[in-house]
Amino acid sequence: MVMNSKSLLSTGRLIGRLLYLNFSRLDVAFVAQQLSQFIDRPTSSHWKAALHLLRYLRGTMNHGLVFDADSSLQLEAYCDADWGTCLDSRKSITGYCIFIGSSLISWKAKKQPTCLKGDYFIANSSTL
Repeated sequence: MVMNSKSLLSTGRLIGRLLYLNFSRLDVAFVAQQLSQFIDRPTSSHWKAALHLLRYLRGTMNHGLVFDADSSLQLEAYCDADWGTCLDSRKSITGYCIFIGSSLISWKAKKQPTCLKGDYFIANSSTL
């Protein structure tokens, strides 16, 4: 069900504001990113998901990032890729996160613009 133009604008604005929270609230980054994929054509289910996220944020306003003073200064980095499993676009997503001790200091997830040759080869070889 497609929403009317006024509701469409309101939903787009709300999703844009939720995206801004990605800088300070890691716990909502994934949901906000998923909603942002439909910012140009949201439906009532996207509006309901955005409102659900707002209710979650209202209940967790005192939550935040904690840096433990007793934590080691060891740098750890992890990366991952899921090859073509985004259900909405069938594109690959890669990402990484970096920790100092037990504290997350940087992260990124990116949807790749096209299917990689390796993905195509793996998909074709699995059908042989």
